[in-house]
Amino acid sequence: MPIEKYDGSTDPKEHLNIFLTQATLSTQDDSTLCRIFPTSLKGRALSWFTRLPSSSNDLFNELSSQFTLHFATSKPYKTTSLALVGVRQEKKESLRSFMDRFNKIAMEIGDLNPAVALDQLSTALRPGPFVNSLCKKPPGDMNDLRRRVENYMQIEELAETRNQARAEEGYSRKKFSREPVKDERQAL
Repeated sequence: MPIEKYDGSTDPKEHLNIFLTQATLSTQDDSTLCRIFPTSLKGRALSWFTRLPSSSNDLFNELSSQFTLHFATSKPYKTTSLALVGVRQEKKESLRSFMDRFNKIAMEIGDLNPAVALDQLSTALRPGPFVNSLCKKPPGDMNDLRRRVENYMQIEELAETRNQARAEEGYSRKKFSREPVKDERQAL
C-alpha cells in the first residue's frame, strides 16, 4: 500500500511511524531502510535528504533522528482541554452539528479527562432539555453520555421534521384557500 509522501509540513514522527509500518513488512535491514526512505519524501524534505552526507545514510536510527530533529518545527502543537473552553453551541445549531464539532476538538486532545469533557460540554450547550437532564442525572461514563446524546439528537431531529411537515402543510392549506370556490349550484 503506497504511503503519502512527506513534504516537511506535518509531524515527522507520524511519517516515520507510517513509513516503518509499511517498510518493515518487507525488510528489517538498516541499509535497505535507508535506501527506501527517500522514496517516501518530496519537496523540501527530499531536498533536505539529498543534501545529507552519504555517510549519514548508513544507520536508520541515526537517519530517523536527524530527520525528526530537522523537521521538529513541523510537528503540530499539542491541543489541550483549554481548546474546549471557547466552544459554544450556536443559536440555530443542531445538537448533532454541535456534537460533531465538539467531538472533533475533543479527539485532538490526547489525554482528555472525561470529567473535564463533560463539564465543558454542559457549559457549551445552549440551555434546554438535554442540559437539564445532564444536571439532574450526570452520566455515569462516556458511553452513557453518548447514548443520551443520541436520544436527544433523535428527539430534536424528529421535532424538526414535524415542524417542516407542518409548515409545508400550512403553506399548502393557505395556497388552496386563496383560490375562489365555485358554487356548483350556480352551474346548474
